[in-house]
Amino acid sequence: MKIATKFIHAGTEPDPSTGAIMTPIYQTSTYVQEAPGVNKGFEYARSQNPTRKALEEALAVIENGKFGLAFSSGVAATDAVIKLLAPGDEVIAGNDMYGGTFRLFSKIFEKFGIRFLYIDFSHPDQVSKSISDKTKLIWVETPTNPLMNIADIAAIATIAKKAGALLCVDNTFASPYLQNPLDLGADIVMHSSTKYLGGHSDVIQGALIMNDAALREKLYFIQKSCGAVPGPMDCFLVLRGIKTLHVRMQAHCANGEKIAYWLREHAKIGRVYWPGFEDAPGHAIAKKQMRGFGGMISFTLKDESMDKAMKLLSSTKLFSLAESLGGVESLINHPASMTHASIPREERIKNGLSDSLIRLSIGIEDADDLINDLQKAIG
Repeated sequence: MKIATKFIHAGTEPDPSTGAIMTPIYQTSTYVQEAPGVNKGFEYARSQNPTRKALEEALAVIENGKFGLAFSSGVAATDAVIKLLAPGDEVIAGNDMYGGTFRLFSKIFEKFGIRFLYIDFSHPDQVSKSISDKTKLIWVETPTNPLMNIADIAAIATIAKKAGALLCVDNTFASPYLQNPLDLGADIVMHSSTKYLGGHSDVIQGALIMNDAALREKLYFIQKSCGAVPGPMDCFLVLRGIKTLHVRMQAHCANGEKIAYWLREHAKIGRVYWPGFEDAPGHAIAKKQMRGFGGMISFTLKDESMDKAMKLLSSTKLFSLAESLGGVESLINHPASMTHASIPREERIKNGLSDSLIRLSIGIEDADDLINDLQKAIG
């Protein structure tokens, strides 16, 4: 089945009682049982919900996996993965990652005795050098947030399997339309479904997808026991979003490419971070494991003063100054003070995230209008 057909039909069947083509929103907290322990597959909505079940089946299909689990947010999905571990275990993670993930690791789980090592995943040999007998999980973002670094998923998967460690890939920036980490050897794929999967900036949700049945049961137990589950309306919204993911991603990619090259030629722009450039670090790997280069771009001004960056951030009209990404509308973001503010400044600077870095989430508006908006703001 081709990808467009798969995305439209994934996880959805006409409602057997009415023939409704869209999955109903089962707004219920509990289910009547015929006798104690005798039910129709649903007992209590924290454990199961028909709308969520349809979404979880769809998530598995679009990531070429066998099992999907939906959570109340991307951070909740990440939290569930770390809860597979025990005190004394070690996690290898990227030194360029979403600030909320870093905050969860460093402020919540470190105090429970889990150790986190942060390395540059663009060099797989650093993974091999960091592995120990305590390494139980490797956590990868690719492309990374916000510097768009690329990790070789297949190479890291080989290292992880040799070490007996799980590999979880945060696939939020790429989406299943551009990249399928399970096909490259990952054990778990994580999404902030809030972003490209939902696609309309109207839902908060997260997802995990995997192939191993035993791993699915462990994560389902955590999902059910800890209770970070999405409501049925949220599940309905993400199911709706998945149906148009392919057409939206085509527009995001086309606009992203046009704007990335325009920024690179602009006299007042310093460095542009986008993996589609042939001379970009990691381009060859991105071309091998992705179907396109996406609509996320970061850049700096040649004048790297904070005043110049702040003026630009406050001067756009079509690019809205806001956190998040992946919606149909374009957003502009200042990682140092917004999405990555929880990372200590010295760590950000050491890893290349300057105070003046600007991140764009390119929407699906007309690319020329977006370029005109940036041109006026840059001056």
